[in-house]
Amino acid sequence: MKIKNFGLNDIVVMKKPHPCGENKWQVIRMGADIRIKCLNCGRSILMPRSEFERKMKKVIGNSETSS
Repeated sequence: MKIKNFGLNDIVVMKKPHPCGENKWQVIRMGADIRIKCLNCGRSILMPRSEFERKMKKVIGNSETSS
């Protein structure tokens, strides 16, 4: 299994889109649980790290360097 590296403030693409239509999220909290924020509507969700790693497709960048 491929290890997915991600960090705080990274922009990630999830496998399924949010109901608002966006599938890009920003990682805003890391630990045993991961909190991510939708880049379209601003809604944030909290999920266990194992579930997040399973549902994440890829990391596309860091929000701090792209600003």
